Amino acid sequence: MINQFKPSFLLKNKHVQTLYSSAFRKIKSHKFEVERFELSDGDFIDCFWYNKQTSKSKKPIVLLFHGLAGSYKSPYIQGTMQELDANGFNSVVVHFRSCSGVMNKSATSYHSGRTDDALEFINSLKVKYTDNKLFCIGYSLGGNMLLKLLGELSSSSTITAAVSVSAPMLLDICANHINKGFAKFYQYILVKNLNDTLIEKFKTHDFKTLINLEKKDVKNLKTFWDFDEAYTAPIHGFASAQDYYTKSSSKQFLKHIKTDTLIIHSLDDPFMTPKIIPNEDEISSSVKLEIYQYGGHVGFIEGTIFKPKYWLEKRIVKYFKQKLA
Repeated sequence: MINQFKPSFLLKNKHVQTLYSSAFRKIKSHKFEVERFELSDGDFIDCFWYNKQTSKSKKPIVLLFHGLAGSYKSPYIQGTMQELDANGFNSVVVHFRSCSGVMNKSATSYHSGRTDDALEFINSLKVKYTDNKLFCIGYSLGGNMLLKLLGELSSSSTITAAVSVSAPMLLDICANHINKGFAKFYQYILVKNLNDTLIEKFKTHDFKTLINLEKKDVKNLKTFWDFDEAYTAPIHGFASAQDYYTKSSSKQFLKHIKTDTLIIHSLDDPFMTPKIIPNEDEISSSVKLEIYQYGGHVGFIEGTIFKPKYWLEKRIVKYFKQKLA
């Protein structure tokens, strides 16, 4: 246990930590430079650059992978990009398919274990920015994806260092946990977002033919298990939701990671149980665990209710600067 993060009394509540930023944080709007990145399968992802440098700049580049239903609009994304910019880093938020506000082309989408899109974009940056060091941050679903990718790449990774925050490293356990008690509130919001996106995709895809799913049945998908069994698993080639969860959970990949990686997690994360946190013998020597008693889900806010301090983004930048040195 490391005691670097110490919230005040009122900020020790896990739901306050989780919801405070999205409910109350006001960040000055920023004009991003949008890069539409064409994928090898004919689809695309939208990548939003914060104060993009020219290809001649030697500034290190940080790729941010958002959580489920997140985007460049998410306060944790914008706050971190501001902090990175102030400390000499170039940054780009890599949207998963359909998350930038523009629907993707294919019938498939994104999921917790889909690493191919991120890898294509990373490889393109290494070609264009040959002298720039690359760093990555993944939040929640994006954190699980990033850890899985680093494990898959192992010693062939071109990433200098990475940070994963509040990652659901065992997906089936998390899907069960978020279907209980107050956590159902979070599940309702997230599954509604997934359902709304799926209904929109019915305009251009025949899911009855593809995966035997009718538009009228989408409203009955109430849990992650429901949604992933009906859509995520079959459209992405998994045998079932359990098969998807088993193959896409990042915990099993941690021992293969050769990139310097920091995992930040709280024991009171309302999206999941501490059972998903790995033991020291389940991670490689390149992985550092920072497990905190408080912090909620992608929270980690210090200060007071009226004068909050966003500890998480400063911790991430400090870690990257240490790896640059």
